[in-house]
Amino acid sequence: MSSHSHHGDTGRTSETPLLAARELTKHFPVKGPSRRVVHAVDGVDLDLHAGEVVALVGESGSGKSTVARLLAKLMPHTSGEVLLEGDPVTSRFGRRFRAYCRRVQMILQDPFASLNPIHRVRYVLTRSLSIHRGRMSRDERERMLFELLERVDLTPPERYLEKFPHELSGGQRQRVAIARALGADPEVLLADEPVSMLDVSIRIGVLNLLRDLKDRFNLAVLYITHDIASARYFADRTVVMYAGQIVERGPSEAVTQHPRHPYTQLLIASAPDADRLEELEKTEAQGEPPSLIAPPSGCRFNPRCPFAMERCRTEAPPMFAGDDGNEAACWLYADDAKAQREAAFGAKA
Repeated sequence: MSSHSHHGDTGRTSETPLLAARELTKHFPVKGPSRRVVHAVDGVDLDLHAGEVVALVGESGSGKSTVARLLAKLMPHTSGEVLLEGDPVTSRFGRRFRAYCRRVQMILQDPFASLNPIHRVRYVLTRSLSIHRGRMSRDERERMLFELLERVDLTPPERYLEKFPHELSGGQRQRVAIARALGADPEVLLADEPVSMLDVSIRIGVLNLLRDLKDRFNLAVLYITHDIASARYFADRTVVMYAGQIVERGPSEAVTQHPRHPYTQLLIASAPDADRLEELEKTEAQGEPPSLIAPPSGCRFNPRCPFAMERCRTEAPPMFAGDDGNEAACWLYADDAKAQREAAFGAKA
């Protein structure tokens, strides 16, 4: 690995995040003369540190994948900024953009769609090496190809180099896609639902592989998922998105064991777990996610929230910090809402 991979053992000593979003916003124009927009992502702040996995969790349409594409610079943002080691990233073309892509790589959800079916594994990985690492001797390239496949546990490498994508299983294809990303020698991996297309039995293997790579090469990993249970298993920190905004964030253990935001409680309660059926009944949210063309005023969750107060419908809540390190954007945690909080969650809140 090149020298940039050695930032220390855990990466948490450095205060400056490797990659960060500040007030990141993306609005898509709606076709027609109305000049309306889809509020896909609104004012998102996110920090990714070396040696750490951050899970970005939410239901379909919450804006998670759009955040990943904005961080990967695959689309321009409407406002806000992306920072790499504290410096704003402005380039979208040319040499500086390629330099950014070397450091920040994306792993897509569907390995069958992201690998060209007419190219063998050898071509896919050779192309990644030649784009990101420049000229090398044939022997050196062969050694690197073997090394990339060994890193993603496709061994012996010679068995896989000449295969086409259709000759591989879904899990093997995703490992090839991860190897292709590693060909750039990145510092950040943006993994957009990397296991949702895979059989349940092989998901854990791919997550363990990503965790192992994170530890060995001190990578910063953004893990996008709608499965909050896997976030608890895999991520150091969990960030919960709803309707284009962040509603809760904190250490994964705290967010998943003691969720503060009613939406996070709903997400956890709806994950299949026989022991939690009673809680599910208590926090049953009504209705569907809101229109992002005309999002609700105040807290965007208020039309579905069983605990919504008058203030929730008019004022957007700030983040309120909890004791165990997690923060939630919910008016129930305002100093003057103690009675409502206890009514909603009981005295333990």
